[in-house]
Amino acid sequence: MPFIDINTVKPLEVLPGCKMRTPYGENLMLSYLEMDEGAVVPLHDHPHEQGGMLLKGKLEFTMGDEIRIVEAGAMFIIPPNTPHKVIAIDGPAVVLDVFTPVREDYAELYNKYIPVTDGDS
Repeated sequence: MPFIDINTVKPLEVLPGCKMRTPYGENLMLSYLEMDEGAVVPLHDHPHEQGGMLLKGKLEFTMGDEIRIVEAGAMFIIPPNTPHKVIAIDGPAVVLDVFTPVREDYAELYNKYIPVTDGDS
């Protein structure tokens, strides 16, 4: 899957107002996250390193003990096990996240929606 048309990947609403598409390879996962205004990704952490870029909109972004308002074009790197939270403010937002290694929880969630045929192994 070297080329991906994001419009052909079925979005999953993982939190209220948060739809994501998460194509992935062997060691890296992309997450195209669309957030409605006011949508919240609550404070959480995970063992994966996460980087990303805000493509559209504005976020209140908490990382560790720091809170910032970031706008389109802002990039970030979140070290493993660092608590973080985002809220879409002043309208919808679109974020492209990158995870390494692949987030098993997202991969498992997504695989539930991928049909398996008899020819698949």
